[in-house]
Amino acid sequence: MNNETPLWQRMATAGAMMIQGTPQARALGMRVVSITEARAVVEVDWREDLVGDPETGIIASGVVTTLLDNTCGVAAFAALSEPMSTATLDLRIDYMRPAKKGATIRAEAHCYRLTKTVAFVRAFAFDGDDEADPVAAAQAAFMMGTSGRMGQNRRPPK
Repeated sequence: MNNETPLWQRMATAGAMMIQGTPQARALGMRVVSITEARAVVEVDWREDLVGDPETGIIASGVVTTLLDNTCGVAAFAALSEPMSTATLDLRIDYMRPAKKGATIRAEAHCYRLTKTVAFVRAFAFDGDDEADPVAAAQAAFMMGTSGRMGQNRRPPK
């Protein structure tokens, strides 16, 4: 691929590296399913160590939050024409119901508006094929072109 290749296509090639470059996403076992222009789909499998309520086996809501935030960030990045750093400005999540025990959770995000400095993203989390019954919905805003080098927040503190 060359510099003429749209960023989202380059992102699709390197999508797994972007998720794996975030320690929390890597620890949760997130994986990129697909990246297209301004869109991303990322999944995380149910694991016993991710359960928030041992009596019911329901996955912790923080896992869903992290999944939605990361998926929204990838969608925002896939909307860009040139790489630049990003930072979550605002993330609102409406939890509609707990995810089913043992189910893989899939987040689908779409960057529907991109200004010079802010990307606006919507996302849903699902635990099956019924898109009429999401686990959660998210609305996010990302600051684009934040100061500093890309990935600087991923460096260990001195």
